[in-house]
Amino acid sequence: MWNRKIDNPTLGLVFFPAFDWSISPTHPERQERLLYTRDQIVEEGLLDLPNIREYNPMVASWDVIEGVHVGAPDLQSWVTDAHRVSAGGAIAAADAVLKGEVDRAFALVRPPGHHAMRMVHGIRGFCTINIEAVMAHHMRKEYGVKRIAIVDTDVHHGDGTQDVFYHDPDTLFISFHQDGRTLYPGTGFMDEFGGPQAIGSNINIPLPPNTGDEGLLKVMRELVIPILEDFQPEIVINSAGQDNHFTDPLANMKVTAKGYAQIVDLLQADIAVLEGGYAVQDALPYVNTGIILSMAGLDYSRVMEPNYEPIQQPTNVTQYIDELIEKWKEQWQQRHAMAADILVGAGERWKQEYSVYYDESGIHEHRIETVRLYPDTVGWHSVESESSGGPYGSQRVYAMFIPWQANTRTREEAFEELHRIQQEGRCQRYVIVDPLGEGQIVTVL
Repeated sequence: MWNRKIDNPTLGLVFFPAFDWSISPTHPERQERLLYTRDQIVEEGLLDLPNIREYNPMVASWDVIEGVHVGAPDLQSWVTDAHRVSAGGAIAAADAVLKGEVDRAFALVRPPGHHAMRMVHGIRGFCTINIEAVMAHHMRKEYGVKRIAIVDTDVHHGDGTQDVFYHDPDTLFISFHQDGRTLYPGTGFMDEFGGPQAIGSNINIPLPPNTGDEGLLKVMRELVIPILEDFQPEIVINSAGQDNHFTDPLANMKVTAKGYAQIVDLLQADIAVLEGGYAVQDALPYVNTGIILSMAGLDYSRVMEPNYEPIQQPTNVTQYIDELIEKWKEQWQQRHAMAADILVGAGERWKQEYSVYYDESGIHEHRIETVRLYPDTVGWHSVESESSGGPYGSQRVYAMFIPWQANTRTREEAFEELHRIQQEGRCQRYVIVDPLGEGQIVTVL
């Protein structure tokens, strides 16, 4: 179980800069994000330390990606070799930890993934497939890991990771980020608390612009760590976005490289996976150095950016964070009562409709999501998805997702529901995802 301080921990590092993939040559999500970091790490001699070991990435199989995602018109239309190797880098990091070769691992890979949802109609927020979700599926399938916590420290809300795990009571997703009223993707609020069968499994902590080290460390100590202690995960994953840094061009936070190292030190994650961070020269080499030193149990007190200057968090920001922490403590304590209230009168099925915009691909998607509720087990959930725009035109896909915890009854009823919907003939493709069973099965009409 998590929450262990390890003396002299060993650390595995995986690098994959994806030289052959970019949205455009000048896009902020480009290969230099990792090249400057690599130069800094080599210059500091970190790869020569006896407790740090480098691993090569692998190519993630289609089977493991299809255990998480459904594509429109298919995954192969959007997922490149670079995406598969990025996910494979995270899998290599997980393998190193779960095989006992190292105590911790950090996958410094790109393209990133935390805005990628279960349905993939295009690119959202620089993301196509969800790297951490694919890694988590691999850990469950190959190692039998059950309770997983993902703590997302990116400045943007991890809406893709939230979407993937929103109905899974055994995956705790915690995201602290700049308030969605002030930053992409405009989501990540307290009332997004988990689906009806997973109330309390999704924790969003929207923070005001100008939050600095002081605010994030307080959130970690007073809110994130106590929630993790209550949940007791087997594995903790850090979606290690670094765009909270005070020099980042895409956001408005005031965190320093040393502050990041302190956050990592408090979290004691088993595996970290690089997400955002776009100050490629002024921040990333120093933030990543601090994270590596922290995860390896080494002194990070002298890590400092070249343009560092002391930053005082505004008083009104501190007050807002204090009030937010108190509201969250109260909501967390009430989660069981909230879950009971939501299920009263809900019947056997829960439905919601919502829209998703793929900003990098110009695609609009509308979804109808249905969750099958059982009194004693985790039920299936389905998505009827219709999209317009983009290179492939209009797409209508029905996807049935069987939970990894599924028993025989859940699995049989999920197949029956798929066949019933298929007979109605509203969609072009019908897909069932049975992650620990038959994998992904596709029918095209």
